[in-house]
Amino acid sequence: MSVVAVAMSGGVDSSAAAVLLQQQGHDLLGVTLRLHEYAGAEAVDAARVAGQLGFAHHTLDLSGDFCRLVQDPFAADYWQGRTPNPCIACNKHVKFGALLDRALALGADKLATGHYARVERDEGAGRWLLKTATHPEKDQSYVLYCLTQYQLGHTLFPLGGLSKEEIRALAAESGLATAHKGDSQDICFIPDGDYAGFIRRHTGRDPVPGDFVDREGRVLGQHAGVICYTLGQRRGIGVSSANGRLYVTDICPEENRITLSGSEDLMATTLEAAELNFIPFDKLDKPIRVRAKTRYRQPAQPATAEQIGPDRLRVTFDRPQRAMTPGQAVVLYDGDVVLGGGTIVRAEK
Repeated sequence: MSVVAVAMSGGVDSSAAAVLLQQQGHDLLGVTLRLHEYAGAEAVDAARVAGQLGFAHHTLDLSGDFCRLVQDPFAADYWQGRTPNPCIACNKHVKFGALLDRALALGADKLATGHYARVERDEGAGRWLLKTATHPEKDQSYVLYCLTQYQLGHTLFPLGGLSKEEIRALAAESGLATAHKGDSQDICFIPDGDYAGFIRRHTGRDPVPGDFVDREGRVLGQHAGVICYTLGQRRGIGVSSANGRLYVTDICPEENRITLSGSEDLMATTLEAAELNFIPFDKLDKPIRVRAKTRYRQPAQPATAEQIGPDRLRVTFDRPQRAMTPGQAVVLYDGDVVLGGGTIVRAEK
């Protein structure tokens, strides 16, 4: 059997992935990433599990790559009025980029993670496919759409066909120290959820207050700075209206202006995306029917996708969608097959 490097986060999912691979007869080596200041305990738990299962464990410091490829763009996007998904950037550049390279250099043939998704080979087309997890409630394919053929060809997702309950049971039966550990929440490098605070510290820049305005440009109040808000936000605005609830419906960093209006202004039918990656094929030769999602937890919705340029995709939904946000990803599906996706550039009302 092959040598598999298991990316171990110190949680139950990656620990269970190691058990499954070991049961399948693979030789394992554990790798844990040190990416930021909150990562110390993860390496301790991962090393403990590797010791229990009897394979070597390495802690790799990729904090420089993580800062340059994930944290810096995350902060820059917020300053530009966009709302990025750092997990996608991390998967693309760090976990299945720098980590995969390091794992192969250590002698591994493949890299395995605890993601809930599946990789299969389409021998007829000669391509690797990314598929959704068998249990939709745990599916993580949305944050993996960016993986290339090379990355998918060197990747294993042992948990793709199992439920969370089965995973915890497997870990408990194996006596793993992480069997009852809680799931991680939110963005790993912002555990307190204070995005604006992180961006201030990371960039050394303080947000500049500006105007909240309505659709006609009338000033409604003062905002705390564009990095403090995202499209569709209602809580924490501090501005009320006799005409109903107000939401952030536009962020204009060039003029340091944020527009507030009703939820109807968040609805749009069409979006354009860039930074495209397709998986079963290299490009779209013609418009196709798909199911698409623009948020991690959103159910995929029927739509038509058309490639309108070398790196430009237009997705038109059958029904208007709420808060299709620049910086987030649109991911396309055909049944359980992930076709690919891109980063939302703009939405058309």
